Amino acid sequence: MEFPKFLLGDNTDYPTAIFIIHTEYPRFIINLEDDEVEWLEDFTKDDEAELEDEAENLIAEATAFYDREIERYEE
Repeated sequence: MEFPKFLLGDNTDYPTAIFIIHTEYPRFIINLEDDEVEWLEDFTKDDEAELEDEAENLIAEATAFYDREIERYEE
């Protein structure tokens, strides 16, 4: 089974948080409430330099995914 690239997450311990989970490499969870990102990968220094621009794009994609999901819920 293949998972979607992004998943919307919820947790009652964090009632105001909005979590987006990125399921492909580099995997991460972002809390849109405060833009905190938790990376689920271990990176080398070389990886970190390479991923800097990609990470920015992925976070923008995660935010766009959330906006699209909310629009669909409202329909």
